[in-house]
Amino acid sequence: VQLQASGGGLVQAGDSLRLSCAASGRTLSSYFMGWFRQAPGKEREFVAHITRSGASTYYAESAKGRFTISRDNAKNTVYLQMNSLKPEDTAVYYCAAGSSFGVSRYYNQREYDSWGQGTQVTVSS
Repeated sequence: VQLQASGGGLVQAGDSLRLSCAASGRTLSSYFMGWFRQAPGKEREFVAHITRSGASTYYAESAKGRFTISRDNAKNTVYLQMNSLKPEDTAVYYCAAGSSFGVSRYYNQREYDSWGQGTQVTVSS
């Protein structure tokens, strides 16, 4: 599956952004999905995960209460709604798809098979 992330931009602290990840080549419902991010000089880290059906979601502590991951399988698209953005949220955000079953380490990048190209989010103070 090919993934295309979009929706990043430059915003002020406290603003909101919605990232989108459009899939092509395969039906998105075949994959669990995740969002990761990488800030300058730091390793890529887990942000959020959603199961194939969308029934379950998981978040990094830094994202809980502010970010919401969702999916529309009919549109082959996954979203990350980000509210109350902080300067420390500045990073390149990546969407990723995984095809395995019985995944427990949804926060582990190695569980994901396909990655999008990333979209830059910059939050100014």
